Amino acid sequence: MSQGILFIISAPSGTGKSSLIQGLLKSKTTLSNIQVSISHTTRIMRPGESNGEHYYFISKKEFQIMIEQESFLEYARVFSNYYGTSRQYIEQMLFSGTDVFLDIDWQGAQQIRYKMPKSKSIFLLPPSKDILYKRLRKRGQDSDIVIAKRMEKAVDEMKHYSEYDYLIINDNFKQAVNDLTTIINAEHLCLFRQQNKYDLLISNLLKS
Repeated sequence: MSQGILFIISAPSGTGKSSLIQGLLKSKTTLSNIQVSISHTTRIMRPGESNGEHYYFISKKEFQIMIEQESFLEYARVFSNYYGTSRQYIEQMLFSGTDVFLDIDWQGAQQIRYKMPKSKSIFLLPPSKDILYKRLRKRGQDSDIVIAKRMEKAVDEMKHYSEYDYLIINDNFKQAVNDLTTIINAEHLCLFRQQNKYDLLISNLLKS
């Protein structure tokens, strides 16, 4: 059985990253099984959330022990809570032949690429600043001041797009899903993966 691929996907808030991933999962047009990575966190579970589906909810003491044991591929503190990606979880999923999508910012992506150099990274950009601003406004969740700060942060994040293997412009949602699907399928059709998958067939074909 072929090992799964770890796909890192990053994008500034409002670019449509989460919707794109869900669109990919629903399309069922890839050559592999796909699972979205589930992070560990120390924050309190919110109404409607469940452990092991949205996050693995653990105490700060448990999180600290995992840090000391180097159990995380990456982790970060956001305000008063911690979030981290378990190495064991990712490796188990990949070993089972499942592709894993890791939704993470550029700083976390740097840590992951260093520890798992065979991972593939994808950056998502909006078609324009104006459209990104309208998408953030459409949410109706933030004040003008907060949106301005989000836009400023988005520009800083977008400066790191060139660190990634692939770039998708999310202008047309359907096309962006197709682009993402194409990337996944292309990675599974690359030479070394096809050689491993069809080793016996290739050997028989090349016998003189």
